[in-house]
Amino acid sequence: MSRFNRRIFLKGAAAVGAGAFLESARTYARAAGANERLLVAIAGLNGRGGSHLGEYLGMSNVEVAYLIDPDANVLQKALAGVEKKTEGRQSPKGVADVRKALEDKSLDALSVATPNHWHSLMTIWGAQAGKHVYVEKPMSHDIYEGRVAVEIAKKYKVVVQHGTQRRSSAGEAGLMQAIQSGKFGKLKISYGYCCKPREGIGFKPVSDPPANLDWDLWRGPAKIDQFHANFVHYNWHWFWVTGNGDMNNQGTHELDVARWALDTSLTHPVRAMALGGRFKWKDQGETPNTMMGLAEYPNGQWVFFNVRNVNFEGYPRQVENEYYFEDGGKIVRGKYYAKGATEGEPVKVPPGKVTPGGAFGSFIAACRAGKPEMSNADALTAHMGCVLGHLMNNSYRLGTKVPFNAKAGRFGDNKDAAEHFLKLHELMRDGAGIPENDEQYVVGPWLTFDPRTERFTGEHAEAANRLLRDERRSGYELPDITPA
Repeated sequence: MSRFNRRIFLKGAAAVGAGAFLESARTYARAAGANERLLVAIAGLNGRGGSHLGEYLGMSNVEVAYLIDPDANVLQKALAGVEKKTEGRQSPKGVADVRKALEDKSLDALSVATPNHWHSLMTIWGAQAGKHVYVEKPMSHDIYEGRVAVEIAKKYKVVVQHGTQRRSSAGEAGLMQAIQSGKFGKLKISYGYCCKPREGIGFKPVSDPPANLDWDLWRGPAKIDQFHANFVHYNWHWFWVTGNGDMNNQGTHELDVARWALDTSLTHPVRAMALGGRFKWKDQGETPNTMMGLAEYPNGQWVFFNVRNVNFEGYPRQVENEYYFEDGGKIVRGKYYAKGATEGEPVKVPPGKVTPGGAFGSFIAACRAGKPEMSNADALTAHMGCVLGHLMNNSYRLGTKVPFNAKAGRFGDNKDAAEHFLKLHELMRDGAGIPENDEQYVVGPWLTFDPRTERFTGEHAEAANRLLRDERRSGYELPDITPA
């Protein structure tokens, strides 16, 4: 097999079209023998990357072959940690550039825990190199690159598992199957919450990047001209060029479950909107800290989503899902309430079918078997969950400002949406202390979406379609695809 070098990555479309390389990559995405250690590289070592490392080091049949991070200090700390924890039994190579690791023919899998703007491209590069990929949520930073990742994973026949861990829960799978079977009646609204307290990030001036950071590699595909310290290492979440706000950060987990509960024939919504704002903090961040999103699917089922981050005394933390049925029943916090009932009954359903081992154990099992179908959260599943959040975010990004009051929502005759928005508004007004009419909501338009073409249609199509695909820096282009 010809060496998988940096030139192949930078060719983009040419790499995808190279028949000889395609066959090599397919062959190389192999099943490991029962007694053979599976070699893994971990990209991104802050936050979730540390969790990835801990998971793999706890597996007797896995060896961490590479640690990858553009911050030399972070990389050296992680390498020293592995040396200490394993007492020298594992000695991964440390590199700044993921492409160096992917050139290694013996490497089996890549585990991605970088900032969001890198997720899809590393998934794509990993698949092109014949490596299986575990990728943190969200798999994509925009809708188009998510579709490319789906098609490339399919083409190279590698395992892709998304970091939505609830997909690996047999209990969660059992509840989804019970809802889809009609056990509780016809599902009307599947509701997700990402309501966890956060604080503002202040302002960081434009400056030179620190000497320990390879700034060019850190920004990778993202079109960023200037460095400021709020990008590194966590607050990139709150800038559109690198993150997706809490909607597609923590919220990806709850969005994914909300979509999972819908009829199994569905792919994407046909329309979506969102409203909210970044209240109180007056900081450098761009993404909303308060948000109500809605999406309607072709069969009339809805997903509602609520982001609420502004902290206050008595803050009601909600990182969970609820389900509302056409007959008036609902499932809230693990209990089923019949219409009008004030007392709920604990929901008891049989476990559903998943590949066992949790998120990481099931991924390794699928890699060892060489069976992409064993993934509990494959690339297509990941894409559909991420698109849902992207649609809501895109509506918000195209929104206009209106006074902060209970009339801000534009829900037509959707009484359920109005009711749930009012609850959010009252919490922000009475709990967070946002003064009525003195602040402003950003209210996004209703965007219509074609699930088949994955493009916007209708009145706002031109502006919305510009948000489908981020601008990319030279050398980090996406390959051309022909959907299979």
